[in-house]
Amino acid sequence: MVLGIQFILTALLAAVATRAAPAAELPVLESRQSITTLTASQIAAYKPYSYYASAGYCKPANTRAWNCGANCNANSGFKPVASGGDGAIVQFWYVGYDPALKTVIVSYQGTDSSKILPVITNADFHLDSLKASLFPGVSSKIKTHNGFGDAQARSAKAVLAAVKTAMSTHSATKVTIVGHSLGGALALITSVYLPLHLPTTTTFKTITFGAPRVGNQAFVNYVNARLDVSRVVNQDDIVPILPGRFLGFGHVNGEKHILDSNAWVDCPGQDNTNSQCTIGYVPNLWSGDPNDHSGPYDGTRMGC
Repeated sequence: MVLGIQFILTALLAAVATRAAPAAELPVLESRQSITTLTASQIAAYKPYSYYASAGYCKPANTRAWNCGANCNANSGFKPVASGGDGAIVQFWYVGYDPALKTVIVSYQGTDSSKILPVITNADFHLDSLKASLFPGVSSKIKTHNGFGDAQARSAKAVLAAVKTAMSTHSATKVTIVGHSLGGALALITSVYLPLHLPTTTTFKTITFGAPRVGNQAFVNYVNARLDVSRVVNQDDIVPILPGRFLGFGHVNGEKHILDSNAWVDCPGQDNTNSQCTIGYVPNLWSGDPNDHSGPYDGTRMGC
């Protein structure tokens, strides 16, 4: 499978190499800032959210009933509100409330590396402005991968309605958005979307696992200035180094990189070039390992 993925990527990346972004649009690389190692308690704090992200792969009937095996059992107190998607045109999603964490949870279905890589590198992909009807007042200069933006838009209104119901039912003021892989990309775009339509007193947190780059530098700047994001990346996963920076894409702040030793390090800034952070650890596609995409993330492997 790895050789097949490499062949596909070689062909697709060659096809898009001539469409590199102008220098003025390229993401700003962070200097080698101080890297710190997370403590056991800091790592453990991500555990509930890893299960919520993994449960995003489960069918709506199961997440609506909160009957999805180990992923649901790990957060047994969760109160589901709504679930949707068909897993094909519309990614699975679910919304509910965690009384222990005192937050509404929004989770999106992801995909495995063999399926997401063609999506990321499809020869027709481009950076596209966010839809004005969904993102009122957001500058047209803020752009995301068109495939990710289109996918988020398909369920945006249904997710918003469910979040409003969850907040009202449980008197909640906090919303946490999670997702793995493609689900992480949708979670990040939704993190821009929801604050535009919810009370200003709402606080937001976003946690993604194995997510690709989502948008251009204007998108990165917008997110970094407004949102609390943690991006967990596992070992030699190649998905987070795509789409390439030379195409105008950049990562937002908040990387937490799991090393091959299973230690977690905090990588400040965006696209940190330190050798312990993703783009230093996995400098190119051929040095990565697609099998690391599903985890484990402190023992959690993504999937239902």
